[in-house]
Formats: sequence, structure tokens, C-alpha cells
Amino acid sequence: MASFLTHRAYVHDARLPLHRRHSALRTCLTVFAPYGLRATYHHLTRSAAIPRRLEADPDALVRAVEELHEARVLWLARAREYAGQRRSEKRAGRRAVPDPRPWWLRSWWEGSERAWYDDPFRHPPLRLPAYVRRQNALLDGAELPGCPACGDEGPLEPHATGHGQVELCGRCAWAPTPCPCGRRHQLVPETPYSWKGVWRRAHMNDDGTPNPHWPAGQTVEYGAADTWEAQVPDASVPARQRPRS
Repeated sequence: MASFLTHRAYVHDARLPLHRRHSALRTCLTVFAPYGLRATYHHLTRSAAIPRRLEADPDALVRAVEELHEARVLWLARAREYAGQRRSEKRAGRRAVPDPRPWWLRSWWEGSERAWYDDPFRHPPLRLPAYVRRQNALLDGAELPGCPACGDEGPLEPHATGHGQVELCGRCAWAPTPCPCGRRHQLVPETPYSWKGVWRRAHMNDDGTPNPHWPAGQTVEYGAADTWEAQVPDASVPARQRPRS
């Protein structure tokens, strides 16, 4: 697969059809997606104001990929530092991986951000570079107030899982502790919408503002730039580039 930077260049290339540029953005997300592929894409549709019809604002794709690129640069710098640190530790005979693991190496299924994969709307409102800076600071030992993910200082919300009860951040559904049953299951209820609807930006208007009538009315018309997107499988799984420890 071509690199992140190659597909970033495709997103910038105004000579390409919009559906090609849009699919290039998706490929970038399979390489780096701090909130998981679906939640990060949803975040970018809001932060970059990507309209439902891409023809209405093609530059929105550029705004989205540049926010993603800025966050990735911050992550790469910290990941390289961590890789160098691990090499030094292994040479000194300390091969055990530190606990907690760095944020980009956490298991998404068992991690505190599990809800973002169940519901792509439940993610931090922070711009991606701000989120990466916050996670890097926590990794370096900084004591930051509020939710580790978004900084919200409000009370946690109790949520019954069917096997026990967890408390989630009321802003982004971050779970400080796993369900006491120890089993893998959803932390938030199933959503009334599909990934395909999110990918086609049914939650956005043509002017790049959120659609207040979604998901109650999910039947929308799509532009020509969305013809390729019908091939995106609903069971697409978020993926991250994970440096070796």
C-alpha cells in the first residue's frame, strides 16, 4: 500500500475526481486514526466541515487531511522517541513492556476508548493535534485535570453493560476502568445508524453544517462523488499503524 504522504498528496490533487480524493483520505485514516477510523472520520467531517455533497466544498477534504497530518507528525515524533527508549531498555536487559502501554499501542477492544468504536459519534471534541499532545503529555507523566481523553471535569455517567456497570466520561464516553465482569462487550448501546451512512455524511448538510434531522430521517441523496463509497463494507474495522515496542 502506498504511504500516508502519497495519499495525502492525492487528496490535494485537484485534477483527480472527488471520489478518488475522498478515498485517499480514507486510506490515510487506515494508516493513522487517533479515535479509530470511524470516529476519526466523523470528527473530520465536523472539524473540516465536509459537506454531504463534496462538490459543494472540495477544499474541505484538504482541511481534513491537513489536520490529520499535523496530528500524525506529533505522533511520529513521540513514537520514535519511545522506540529509541525501548531499544535502550532492551540492551540493558529490561525487555518487559512498561505498563500502561503508550496510547497508540493500546488494544482498542479492551482499552478505555472502546465506546468510540461502538458509536463513532462518542469521541473527544478536541482537534486531533490537541488530542495527540494531551496523550503525549500524559505518557510523559504530566498530571492533567479531567478526563484523560478530552479534559472534561464533569461527573462520570454510570452505564449498565448487562454484566456489570461502568462509569463513562459524560462528554466522550471514555471508560477509566473496565467492566468488572472482565468480558468483552459494548460499553454504549448500539447506534441507530450504519457506518455507510456516516461515511456518506448523512449527518451533514450541503453547506458543511451538521444535519439536525439526522438520524431521525436517514434517507438522503448523494452526489456523484459518493458513487465509489457504496462499496465500503459496513463491517470496516479501524486500523492503526503500530510501531513495535
